[in-house]
Amino acid sequence: MTKTLLRASKILTLDDDDHLFAPGCLLLEDDRILDVGPSARFDSVDADVELDLEGRLVMPGLVNAHTHSPMILFRGLSEGHSLLTWEGWYNAIRVWEEVMDADMVSPAVLVSCAEMIRTGTTCFADQYFFMDRIVPAVRQSGLRAGLAYGIVEMGDAESRVREMASAREFLESIQDEPRLNGWVGPHAFFVDNSPEAIELELELAAGFDTGLHIHLATGGEEDAHCREYYGRSAVEQMASLGVLDHRIIAAHCITVPEEDFETLAAGDFSAVIAASACMRAGAGIAPLKAMRAAGINTAVGTDNVTNNNSYDMFNEMQTVAKLMSSREREPGAISAIDILKMSTLGGAEALGLGDEIGSLERGKKADLITLDITTIGWSPTGGQDLYTALVYAVSGMHVQDVMVDGVWLLRNTEWTTIDHAVVRADLEEAFSELKTRKPA
Repeated sequence: MTKTLLRASKILTLDDDDHLFAPGCLLLEDDRILDVGPSARFDSVDADVELDLEGRLVMPGLVNAHTHSPMILFRGLSEGHSLLTWEGWYNAIRVWEEVMDADMVSPAVLVSCAEMIRTGTTCFADQYFFMDRIVPAVRQSGLRAGLAYGIVEMGDAESRVREMASAREFLESIQDEPRLNGWVGPHAFFVDNSPEAIELELELAAGFDTGLHIHLATGGEEDAHCREYYGRSAVEQMASLGVLDHRIIAAHCITVPEEDFETLAAGDFSAVIAASACMRAGAGIAPLKAMRAAGINTAVGTDNVTNNNSYDMFNEMQTVAKLMSSREREPGAISAIDILKMSTLGGAEALGLGDEIGSLERGKKADLITLDITTIGWSPTGGQDLYTALVYAVSGMHVQDVMVDGVWLLRNTEWTTIDHAVVRADLEEAFSELKTRKPA
């Protein structure tokens, strides 16, 4: 057992009492937090390693609750398209997916992981196919992740059989991964997954005791379909099929009818707000304030960086906060501390990891980040509070160090698990090859 003592200028715990220790100490034993508190209390602690983090803030790592890591391969290829409509997604993304190959996936995922690490993300929820290439890349990165095998079968029986077999094989293969959990990832119920596929997806989720990571209510397509064919809303149809008996991560949730909020709040359901992607797609704005008031767990995600185009969760928090004030015509419609907790504890709860990550508390995993508080954005410290600074004034480029499971993935802004120059060059090569296959 190795004990590590971190002494920092500030430690923000995000626990139930929102402790801020300035200065503070965090005592780790291997991959767990043994203790956290004011610095003076640790003067006589005997540790194997002691690190002085003067001028730095230590806080929980951020949780990106919805993305598609291989899609960095397409960054810049969807400009002018809305990826939150069937037509836009198919013509700007699906046509490229049909000509890409598995060898392009690993460098894309590694660059995505590098960008997430560099900007303070320690855990993410992914949804895609090519999982045999995604898993090794994420494992190498050291990040924690909930990986959902993305299923698009569009009513085709042959595709359904193939995709379900691949999803099952993936779920079987990931059982013993220490930092990775397998999920089922229907792209969108009722839009590109048939009732027959939904039934099989629910069986898979139940059989592997896992959840479903989906897109929901990006523009009303599911509701229109379900009202026409079933005489009820998409949420009501999901409830009738038993979908809501499972843990659900649902990206976007822009057009969910308010009368369905109570149904969603009663289940293990999380709405993930991906404001930048929605704004760039020209889509609507999710009713975040009303969903939170109804008791729905909410989290923050970047979505894919094809149309975000950034993994910086600090920028994403700022965008969500400003957009919701604009939507509600109310300054501070969602408080800075609530936005920050959506991006840590909210994402942890969405992934079923609320007891493990999302705050710095005794017994939880040593997943944390440090930020330089000697540079721009923080002053005057007697003016804006720390939560306001984190949401509105700084960015992921303030991040200095990243730790997951007690292991440094970034130390003094340098990656320790990924050679960014190499994987970036590999991604450039993959992108050049992809462009030669441009769809007609």
